[in-house]
Amino acid sequence: MTNSLLISILLLSAFVSITINGFLRRLSKRFSILIDLPDKSRKFHKRPTPLTGGIGIILGLLISAKIYLDLNNLNDFIPLFSLVMVMVACLVLLFFIFDDLLQIRYLYRLLFQIFSCSLVIYFTGEYIQNFGNLFGFGDLNVGVFGIPLTIFCVVGVMNAFNMIDGINGLCAGCALTMLIFTGFASGFIYDSLLIILIGSLVGFLLFNLRILGKERAVFLGDSGSNVLGFIVAWVAIFCSQNTYYEINPITIVWFIAIPFLDCIGLIISRTKRGISWAEPGRDHIHHKLMENFSPEFSLILIISFTSFISLFAIYLEKNFIESVSFYMFGIFALSYYLLFYFIIKPKIGAKNSV
Repeated sequence: MTNSLLISILLLSAFVSITINGFLRRLSKRFSILIDLPDKSRKFHKRPTPLTGGIGIILGLLISAKIYLDLNNLNDFIPLFSLVMVMVACLVLLFFIFDDLLQIRYLYRLLFQIFSCSLVIYFTGEYIQNFGNLFGFGDLNVGVFGIPLTIFCVVGVMNAFNMIDGINGLCAGCALTMLIFTGFASGFIYDSLLIILIGSLVGFLLFNLRILGKERAVFLGDSGSNVLGFIVAWVAIFCSQNTYYEINPITIVWFIAIPFLDCIGLIISRTKRGISWAEPGRDHIHHKLMENFSPEFSLILIISFTSFISLFAIYLEKNFIESVSFYMFGIFALSYYLLFYFIIKPKIGAKNSV
């Protein structure tokens, strides 16, 4: 794929996403459906805001992909993995739209996440089989045990991205950063599906970050954050387990380090305090940063730091064996936990949407 074609696909998908997100926002407002209402206890946005971002991203992806395939006569050449992942992502989106509307119990949400992951494994045969040379003694092959490990990892990433969706641009920004770095580091950036997805995310972020106006803001909702976590997880697995794309699994873990460590740290911290980790709270990394900085600057800090450690991970991959990157990540994870859960004490409160 030439650079000019890549840019054309990116611009097309961004334009389609902007159009779809704008239309869905107006539709949501007009019929008062999928609206996130502000409240003084746990939500701090000032205006009723549509939760249609996830729908806009996926519809933008589908429409842009259809246009691209038709223009290039590629409808008969859709890779199986891409087809299955997108179809199941639509199913995930639909389920969590009902969650945004009806507040489905957490157990049912968890069971559905496991089910959706199992569908991808069953129809594509893709799952984690090799964690790489993590300990310096050769590749860690897990065989069939990779199937439950894959389900655990995908469900974990889905919940991590859902949990970090607390300020405008953070969840989608983390997903966008991960997809860009994974794409360039693995060569997957030249896959049309990834470019279309990146363009759809950019289109959504123009609304989510209020670049197109404060009154035009759109949130992801649980439907959007879960579907982004689902896609990010499967792109990570596909690129790290496919011999065509040369990227180590531990490198991709660096790319999603902030949502991953925030989720793990929160579970450990809340378990120690006897608090349900599934409940909304103000003990996420972005809440702690917002005690001293504005939401906008907190977002810039997190995305900038994510980009920095992603570049560091690529440097480690290019210059050292995988075990060095793994041990460095362990040191980083310990430092993160000590900083945000011992030095900076968590506050119990509610989930923030700004």
